[in-house]
Amino acid sequence: MLLKRLVLAMSIKTTNVMLVGVGGQGVLLASELICAAVMAEGYDVKKSEVHGMAQRGGSVVSNVRFGEKVYSPLITKGEADILLSFEQVETLRWFDYLHETSVVIMNLQKIMPVAVTTGKENYPENIPDLLSRKSPHIYPVDAREIARTAGNMKTVNVALTGAFSNHLDLPEKHWKSIIEKNVPPKTLVSNLKAFELGRAN
Repeated sequence: MLLKRLVLAMSIKTTNVMLVGVGGQGVLLASELICAAVMAEGYDVKKSEVHGMAQRGGSVVSNVRFGEKVYSPLITKGEADILLSFEQVETLRWFDYLHETSVVIMNLQKIMPVAVTTGKENYPENIPDLLSRKSPHIYPVDAREIARTAGNMKTVNVALTGAFSNHLDLPEKHWKSIIEKNVPPKTLVSNLKAFELGRAN
């Protein structure tokens, strides 16, 4: 039922997707794959990125909006239809951007911020349980384990893209064609495997 609701929303309004994570996780490539996939289907797409602290392990955010006609790339609080999160605390950080039917796809990976490693703060416990009390549409993904199984730890982003692909009405072969065009040839096999495993999650 949830998938049908989202697919219908794609046809009548702008769909808002937020990708959030930490520098080095491949958030920006995942957003490029999503943009390419929906553009190939004829949607107007706008994208906005914030990654000034990416090289220092800071937050990375990409807004992707698509529909018949999109005028702004920015997503405001309460507007995100899908939150694709690469790290648990980053999911909490952007939870105010969701509405009551939003989908959250969350990587189970934990990356300790500087405030935690220096002892100034504690990493929140039981984040999946906390999130499930706020939304019934939480989909946890162990993307690092998927990447390990695929044979390339750098495919976490493609594994999460695979999980994300279940929530848009686009055929699997369409996504695979986009991946083939956007990853280095020597990593293609592992990226496709990660995508398949993520989609099967």
